[in-house]
Amino acid sequence: MVIDYNSLNNRYMQKIAVYSAKPYDKSFLTEASKGHDLEFHFFEDSLSEDMASMLREFEVLCLFVNDVVNRSIIEKLSSNNVKLIALRCAGFNNVDLKAASEYGIKIARVPAYSPYAVAEHTLAMILTLNRKTHRAYNRVRESNFSLNGLMGFDLNGKTVGVIGTGKIGQVFCKIMQGLNCRVIAYDPYPNENMQEIGIEYHSLEALFNQSDILSLQCPLSSETRHLINSESISKMKDGVMIINTSRGGLIDTEALVKGLKSGKIGFLGIDVYEQEENIFFNDLSDQIIQDDLIMRLITFPNVLITSHQAFFTENAMKNIAETTVMNINQFLKGDELENEVKAG
Repeated sequence: MVIDYNSLNNRYMQKIAVYSAKPYDKSFLTEASKGHDLEFHFFEDSLSEDMASMLREFEVLCLFVNDVVNRSIIEKLSSNNVKLIALRCAGFNNVDLKAASEYGIKIARVPAYSPYAVAEHTLAMILTLNRKTHRAYNRVRESNFSLNGLMGFDLNGKTVGVIGTGKIGQVFCKIMQGLNCRVIAYDPYPNENMQEIGIEYHSLEALFNQSDILSLQCPLSSETRHLINSESISKMKDGVMIINTSRGGLIDTEALVKGLKSGKIGFLGIDVYEQEENIFFNDLSDQIIQDDLIMRLITFPNVLITSHQAFFTENAMKNIAETTVMNINQFLKGDELENEVKAG
C-alpha cells in the first residue's frame, strides 16, 4: 500500500481513495490534479469487501477496470458515505449500476482516452503473430538465424472483420484499409461515415464466414458475453486469426482452447482475459499460477498474450488522469456529470 501524504496538512483538501494504483497512476494523477483541491491516497491492492467497510473518510473512490464493485460492496460503500466512484477506464461492466443507483452512488468513467493506442496495439498483435517477430527475436538472441517456422502471409487483400465500430473500431478500420485489406464490420448501429469510406456492414454470421482476421472492438454486456464461443468459432474460416483488445468476457476461453487444438483457430492474440483480475497488472513470476486455462494458452506457439496494455501510452494515461480529475471536480462542485454512467 502506498499513500500520498503530501497535502495532509491542508484540511480543506478533498480526500480520494485510489485503488489498483500503480506508480504510473500516481504520477499522472498527481500531475493532473495540480491546482485542484484534491488529496489522493494511493492503494496498490484492488478494492475488496473488507476495504469497502473501512472507507469512512472517503466520499470519492477512484477505481480501475479490475476493481469489482458488486451489490455487496456498494452496500458497504453507501454505509460509509461514499458518493462517487470515478472509473479511470472506459468500461463499466465491473460495476453493478443498478445497485449504485439504488444507493445513490454516482458512477463516472473515461469514455475516450486514446482510440489510437488500442487500435495500434491491435495492429501490433496482428503483425507479431503473422510474421512471428517475437519468436524471431528470441531465436537471434540465441544465435539461431534459421527462418524455419517463421513464414507469414501478406496482409494485402485479406478480409478483416471488425466487431464494433465505436471510436476504437473506426480508427482500426482505417488502419487496416491503409494496408489494403478488405474491411467488413458488424455493429448494431452502423456508422454512416464508415460506410462512406468503404466499410461494409454485415451480419455476425457473415462476418464469421468471411473474415481471415477477426478483431473485437465492442463493449462487454449481457448480449456480448461469450460472443466468441464454440458455435461461432465453428462458422469461421479454417486458420482464422482472432484478436481481442476489448474485454476478456467476450470470449469463452474453453472454446478458444478447443479451437486452437483442432487448428480451426490459426492465430490468437489477446490483451484481455475473462479471469484477468487476479493475474494482470501483477508480477507473478515467483508464484505458481492457479489458472489452468491461461497457462494452457501460454503453451501454444500461435498465441500471443499481453497483459491489458493496449491502452498504455503516454497520451492515453494523460487523458485518463485529466478526465478523471475533471469528473471528480464536476461532482464536488455539484455540476452535471458529463461522463456519468447510469443503469439502463
